[in-house]
Amino acid sequence: MSSPIRSSVDFNLPGKQHGNLYVPYSYNLGGWANLMLPITVLANGKGPTVLVLAGNHGDEYPGQVAVMRLLRELQPEQIRGRLILIPTLTMPGARAATRLSPLDGKNFNRSFPGNPAGTPCDMIAHYLTTVLFPMADVVIDNHTGGRSVDFYPCGHMHLVPKGSQRDRMLAGTEAWNTDFCFLYADIAGTGLLPVEAENQGKIVLTTEMGGSENVTAQVHRLTQSGLRNVLIHVGVLEGKEQSRADLGLPPTRWVRALDWEDYRFAPESGVYENRVPLGEPVQAGQEVGAIHSLERPDREPVSVVALSAGILLATRAPSIVAQGDCVACIAHEVDLRTL
Repeated sequence: MSSPIRSSVDFNLPGKQHGNLYVPYSYNLGGWANLMLPITVLANGKGPTVLVLAGNHGDEYPGQVAVMRLLRELQPEQIRGRLILIPTLTMPGARAATRLSPLDGKNFNRSFPGNPAGTPCDMIAHYLTTVLFPMADVVIDNHTGGRSVDFYPCGHMHLVPKGSQRDRMLAGTEAWNTDFCFLYADIAGTGLLPVEAENQGKIVLTTEMGGSENVTAQVHRLTQSGLRNVLIHVGVLEGKEQSRADLGLPPTRWVRALDWEDYRFAPESGVYENRVPLGEPVQAGQEVGAIHSLERPDREPVSVVALSAGILLATRAPSIVAQGDCVACIAHEVDLRTL
């Protein structure tokens, strides 16, 4: 079954086009409604096709702002090849500041490969899988920790099998010029956008640019400068690529959290107290956080400890936690030559 989604842009035309993807759906006050997702295409001559996405989760905003800036500011003469920009994939979630889409209650990043006869999330995932991914050479999926998790800002990627795809993804991840580059594992389900694109052989570059309700100016600047540098690196945007050395910075530190035990979960509900600053080293058995009982303030807090030595790369953002929430990620420095 082909996709029911209609596009108002022609992906084969040169120049610059602003338009929408029209996703049909029905609700109580609209039997013939369409969810409209803004899309911009810039095309100029020969070169790679690069698909840049943000708002995979609605409450992750730095990437959305960075893509909005690009679609307004870039002109076709700055492009070599084709650049496809979708600033907000989960529009209802972005409007509501929620991770899940209020239209169907789904996590868009667990909806792949999608279903053309399913809910809006299913249909959009299917459109990416069958229409946009096949035409792309590079897929960039901008993330943060959203409202639930605060990350030390980093470029990150899956550890795909050895070969050209992995080598190009490693180099592209470093082009974000973040202090850390992070190799991560999927601990909360399947059906992820990056995995579908990776399985199609695409160069997939992703981020975790901070998180929480408060987005600092530093995170916005890093997201925007990093995205432009990555686009230069992959050859779709004119300009001179900058390395961390060019910026007067030390080499990026590669870290990994590939084991379930690297992710720490709240053993009970309460008020979470972060005890270690992001990016700081921790030792095995060290307390990284404590959960205080609202109902029993006389009781000692429950400790959350690191199970192994490493670096605190992510921590809980809201103070209130429910039992089972992820409250910390302990990453470990890695020598890429040993992978």
